Amino acid sequence: MGKITGFLEFDRKVEEYAPVEDRVKNYKEFTLPMKEKELKDQGARCMDCGIPFCHSGCPLGNLIPDFNDAVYLGKWEKAAEILHSTNNFPEFTGRLCPAPCEEACVLGINEDPVTIENIEKNIVETAFKKGWVVAEPPASRTGKTVAVIGSGPAGLAAAQQLNRAGHLVTLFERDEKVGGLLRYGIPDFKMEKNIIDRRVKILEEEGIIIKTGVHVGVDVLATEIKDQFDAVLLSGGATVRRGLPIEGADLKGVVQAMDFLKQNNKRVDGITDLGEEIKATGKNVVVIGGGDTGSDCIGTSIRHGATSVSNFEILGKPPVGRPEDQPWPFWPMRLRTSSSHKEGVERFFSISTKKFIGDKNGNLKGLITSEVEWITQPGQRPILKEVPGTEKEWKCELALLAMGFTGSEMTIAEQLGLEADARTNIKASEADYKTNVPGVFVAGDQRRGQSLIVWAISEGRQAAYHVDTYLMGTSYLPLKGEGDLPRV
Repeated sequence: MGKITGFLEFDRKVEEYAPVEDRVKNYKEFTLPMKEKELKDQGARCMDCGIPFCHSGCPLGNLIPDFNDAVYLGKWEKAAEILHSTNNFPEFTGRLCPAPCEEACVLGINEDPVTIENIEKNIVETAFKKGWVVAEPPASRTGKTVAVIGSGPAGLAAAQQLNRAGHLVTLFERDEKVGGLLRYGIPDFKMEKNIIDRRVKILEEEGIIIKTGVHVGVDVLATEIKDQFDAVLLSGGATVRRGLPIEGADLKGVVQAMDFLKQNNKRVDGITDLGEEIKATGKNVVVIGGGDTGSDCIGTSIRHGATSVSNFEILGKPPVGRPEDQPWPFWPMRLRTSSSHKEGVERFFSISTKKFIGDKNGNLKGLITSEVEWITQPGQRPILKEVPGTEKEWKCELALLAMGFTGSEMTIAEQLGLEADARTNIKASEADYKTNVPGVFVAGDQRRGQSLIVWAISEGRQAAYHVDTYLMGTSYLPLKGEGDLPRV
């Protein structure tokens, strides 16, 4: 695959960024495109490794060596066909996926891995530019109807797959527009929303019925939806945010990250009816949580014109390189520095927020922290211990809680009588995504808990196969690692 000696001849190269002073002035994507020759060279780095461990790293089972080879040979349309055979939305994953495939790349054992994610993005963007991505409605209909509730990546993928199988699919979304966290969580500087819109247009042209502004469980009972459709797939995500139950948590200025990000995405979209404004302009901002959501809050706060931005992480600072106890090809827990981190933030590790401080009007004006350490003993869970004498007071007018999600909202589950696990995910069989209620399936974060976009798409595709099997007795939809096959 690729050029046999390519990994010896070419160094890893990815898209560069526009200068910080330029990109923070707006919410546009800021990667600088690579030349075609540079992309071919990157495809050439894909080794003839025998066993492509990148397949095991990719939850979708993308045929990575195959599309790398096609790029190296300049066969871009072929590369697009290969990529779309396992991934409904490579324009999303090519921008937002943390690329576990690259951590599993064989070349990554002792060199920089192949830049798989960037190649993927350029393949699909070339395909859109050339007009190769077009609507492909099914040749015939089965007469079966399916309701997909939730239009994040899992719901979108499942809807497209089930529509390809010939079922009449209705996609329900409670927000004004389709996309879930892609639309209202991911900042535009990471993915502009026209990227979602152009794909949604194709889904509609393929025959998928999209109903936005319909909150199933509130505007219409989930039992009514079940009665109206032959099958129901829940893909609403893990949307219950983790709070910080400490003194002062109810002060004005202590805000959940997703409320902050969602409002800003609506603002960028030109929506003016936003309710009470949440902005970082002129404020000392503390982002509590060191993951991707925290990074998104950092970049957004900087674009607002925050006076300062600090990032707190309760875990210790991870190593830059791969830890010894996390060998290749497994995903390593190492220090990751995002583009937002490079725009002007001070990061603090092993730090715990103990108290929020307010003024006489109930506004946040500061917070108190202490340093912590994790005590580990063989066979036991680590214990968090405060380091004596390390209390510190910080000036802060906006604290953004970016500490992840604790599970799924239970309204629909309660109405349908669905079982949940201890993490408030909806229980479903690992084998076929079925819940305890016949005809009701669940996929994505609502089944497995908070996870990656690439897992959401994979879950949607897998669930679609099992919904199709339930309706038809068999399915010709592909499972992980298989390309799309026509119904015969």
